[in-house]
Amino acid sequence: MAVVKPFRGLRPPASIVKDLACLPYDVMNTEEARQMAKGKECSLLHITRAEIDLPEGTDIHSREVYDKSVENFRLWRERGWLVQDKEPHFYIYAQTMGGRTQYGIAGCASVDDYYNGIIKKHELTRPDKERDRMIHIKVNNANIEPVFLAYPAVDEIDKIVTEITQKQKPEYDFISEDGIGHHFWVIWDKDTNRKIEELFRTRVPYTYIADGHHRTAAAALAGKEKRESNPLHRGDEEYNFFLAVHFPDNQLKILDYNRVVKDLNGLTPKELIERIKASFSVEDKGTEIYHPRHLHNFSMYLDGRWYSLTAKQGTYNDDDPVGVLDVNILTNHILAPVLGIEDLRRSTRIDFVGGIRGLEELKKRVDSGEMQVAFALYPVSIKQLINIADTGNIMPPKTTWFEPKLRSGLVIHLLD
Repeated sequence: MAVVKPFRGLRPPASIVKDLACLPYDVMNTEEARQMAKGKECSLLHITRAEIDLPEGTDIHSREVYDKSVENFRLWRERGWLVQDKEPHFYIYAQTMGGRTQYGIAGCASVDDYYNGIIKKHELTRPDKERDRMIHIKVNNANIEPVFLAYPAVDEIDKIVTEITQKQKPEYDFISEDGIGHHFWVIWDKDTNRKIEELFRTRVPYTYIADGHHRTAAAALAGKEKRESNPLHRGDEEYNFFLAVHFPDNQLKILDYNRVVKDLNGLTPKELIERIKASFSVEDKGTEIYHPRHLHNFSMYLDGRWYSLTAKQGTYNDDDPVGVLDVNILTNHILAPVLGIEDLRRSTRIDFVGGIRGLEELKKRVDSGEMQVAFALYPVSIKQLINIADTGNIMPPKTTWFEPKLRSGLVIHLLD
C-alpha cells in the first residue's frame, strides 16, 4: 500500500506567490525561462533554471549553475520569500482550466515505494536528465519541484478535500499568466492529517506517475545516495521521501499528443494516401479542421486538406495493452513502413505537438512549409495509462500530455 505523509512545507508569503510560482523546469528552454522571470525578482526560476542569472551561453549542467541555484535558494529563505511551516501538514493544491477543477493532495511519497513498485511508471527515462535533477536536489538538499502522481480515487479522501475547500479560505488563490487558476489550502488539523495518511496506507495500493518521470527518478536516486552515505540511517529521515501532488484518477484528463513530419519520404501526397489505405479507411474531410472522434480514429492534414483515418481490423490487438495504443498503430502502419521513421526518440524528421496547442498548430506548421504532413491522435485515457503501468509495460515516447502543469514553488520539501 502507498506511503504518503505530511511534511513541514517551505512556502512563500501569499503576497508574492503569483510572482514566485513558475512552470516546471523542463517545459521551457533557457531563453524562455529568462523571459518568464523578467520583472519577477522572486521567481523560483532563479533557482530551478539558475543559468538565467549567468552569462548567456553558460552550460546549463555546469557547476556554476548548480552553485548559483544554491546561492539563490539560500537568499530566498534569508529574504523571507520562502518560510517553513512549524508543523507537518498535507496541502491541497487545486487547478482550474477551461471551467474544470482538479484537486490534489500535496504530500511526501516514499523512495522505497518507487523502488518496490508501489509507485508505478509508464515511461522510460534518460540517465542524463535524471542526473541533472538529482544533482539539483542534492546540492539544494530539497525537492523544489513536485511530481504529479495519480491514485485510484477514494471517497473518504474526496470528502475530506471537499469539506476543507468549501469551508476554509485558501492560502493562495491566483490566476497565472496562462489563464490557469491555482488554489492552495493548508490542512491544519492534526487528526485530519493523520486520517489522510491512514487512508493512503490502507486504501491506495498503488500510485502512478502521471507527469514527471525524470523528477521522480532523480528524487529517488538522491534519497538512495543520502541513505547509503549515512551510517546512522533509520528510515524515517526526510530524504526517504519526496514531494508529490497526488490526484484522484477520476479527476484527470489526458490531452492528445500529436505528430508532424518534415517530408513524405519521397512520396507524393496521392501516393502517401494510397499507401495508407492498406491499413486505414480514409475519408477526405475538406479544409475544415477535423478532430479524431474515438480511439483508432486519426486526423491527417496533408496538402491543405484534412482526412479521417480509421484503423482497420487486424492492425491492432485489443488484448495487447501496448499494441492497442494509437501511437503504436500510427508508428507501425504509417510512420515506420511508409514514412521511414523507425526511431521516434532520435529522428530529426518528426516533431511532437502537445494537445494544449490545438490542431490549428498542426495546420500552421504544415502550411508554413516547415512540415509536410500532420497526424492528430485521440487522447489516451487514464484507464489505458494505468493498464500499461499495472502490466509492467512502457508507453512509446510522447504519448501523454497532461495539462495544466503543476506550478513549482507553492510548497517545497526540505530533505533534513
